[in-house]
Amino acid sequence: MSEEEKEKYMDQITVKAETLIEALPYIRDFNNKIVVVKYGGSAMLDKKLEESVIKDVALLKLVGMRPIIVHGGGKEISKWIGKVGKETEFIEGFRKTDRETMEVAEMVLNRLNKYLVQMVEKIGVKAIGICGKDGGMLRVDKKMPNGKDIGFVGDIKHVNTEILETLLNNDYIPIIAPIGMDDAGETYNINADDAACAIAGAIKAEKLAFLTDVEGVCMNPDDSSSLISVLDLNEANKLIEAGVISGGMLPKVTNCINAVNAGVGRVHILDGRREHCLLLEFFTKKGIGTAIIGDDSGYYSNEIEQ
Repeated sequence: MSEEEKEKYMDQITVKAETLIEALPYIRDFNNKIVVVKYGGSAMLDKKLEESVIKDVALLKLVGMRPIIVHGGGKEISKWIGKVGKETEFIEGFRKTDRETMEVAEMVLNRLNKYLVQMVEKIGVKAIGICGKDGGMLRVDKKMPNGKDIGFVGDIKHVNTEILETLLNNDYIPIIAPIGMDDAGETYNINADDAACAIAGAIKAEKLAFLTDVEGVCMNPDDSSSLISVLDLNEANKLIEAGVISGGMLPKVTNCINAVNAGVGRVHILDGRREHCLLLEFFTKKGIGTAIIGDDSGYYSNEIEQ
């Protein structure tokens, strides 16, 4: 190895060491804290991204955090619904779910659930896959957006955290499929974002991370350089009122606000298309997405124009 090559090698390992040192205070602060990761979107469709997410979550566990994964599977559900000769219909942003569609959704979500368990176990970390019906974890009422009947779509009214606490206390990563049950024992599909928020709020998670197909909240949605790194609740509501947060980002940010109000320490909107986005957001000073925090959190808050 030449002197130039040695110097280049030393520079590379020095950067790695500095990265580890930068992560140290975050590892200390979040040791033994619960972190909920909502996993979905493009990160579930690309093998390389899939492996990146699972490795990130496993690392969070191995450095002392207590992660929970709540996963979606909408695109896979749509594919299988097409295979049985049905068309996917969305009403008010929710999949219209008749009994046959519910059966397909449950089959697909449970299959994805066990596949994710297999990936985590392969790394050498313990995981258990469950759905909201297990232990009566997610109790729902029928969701009626704007009074419209959309079938077997659930609106979470209660989260029983006992089974989650048992798994966490026994060193497992719970991996949750968003399926719930009503008081009559009927099965309901649940929006994965809604499920992640309800679970994070009920268990008082320190962090909730949404892996999405956008970089975060931007002042100008067409300009990624206008990404807002930190928003408190007051600022987030101002941006909603001003119409800066709209379209598909609106329900996402609304869920974030609800989660913080329910007691979640910080909610992160991350670009799941970027490898190791969880580690970059959690363990570096600047992060890569948007963090939504409480008004009294003491964190730096962006200045929002009046």
